[in-house]
Amino acid sequence: MGRPKQFDEEAAVAQAMEVFWSKGYAGSSPAELAEAAGIGKGSLYHAFGSKRELFGRALNLYDRAGAELTEEFLSGPGTAKERVRAYLRMLVDADFDTPVRRGCLAVNTALELGGRDAEATLAVRRSTERSADLLAARIERGKLAGDVPASVDAAEQARFLMVTIAGLRVAARTFDRATLHAAIDTAVAAL
Repeated sequence: MGRPKQFDEEAAVAQAMEVFWSKGYAGSSPAELAEAAGIGKGSLYHAFGSKRELFGRALNLYDRAGAELTEEFLSGPGTAKERVRAYLRMLVDADFDTPVRRGCLAVNTALELGGRDAEATLAVRRSTERSADLLAARIERGKLAGDVPASVDAAEQARFLMVTIAGLRVAARTFDRATLHAAIDTAVAAL
């Protein structure tokens, strides 16, 4: 009979996610992942099967947390334009308010593995589509409330905003906050 697990799997995935987010998939060694999770390397493989499986779980956790944050921001008080602007600024400000500008795990994964790793590509696409759906729903609510013109195609605008978000998250590594805030204002002006 094997020994019982001595760690919290969800907490281990969350800690591994932080390593993947900071170092990328290729840059994260199994030893670093095990250390961050507070478990032995053997336990890491026993619990998660492989580094790749752990990465998949980390992407799923990031997606769930991101969807919750997106929903929370978009459901706050104000017009659709105000909520979308606040959401985009929060994402940019989060990059500037950390010691290392690590961007977005989904965008980083798309840059590192997109088109070369089918599972990672699908995970990023799912995450992006979920966020786009939440943005489209908020834009539709804005249309019903009269603060977004009826002529705006909510789904198309949401896809545009997702592309904008990806660009903002990459640009945060090299541009200043004021430049990105100005870009946000331009993107949101179409609402």
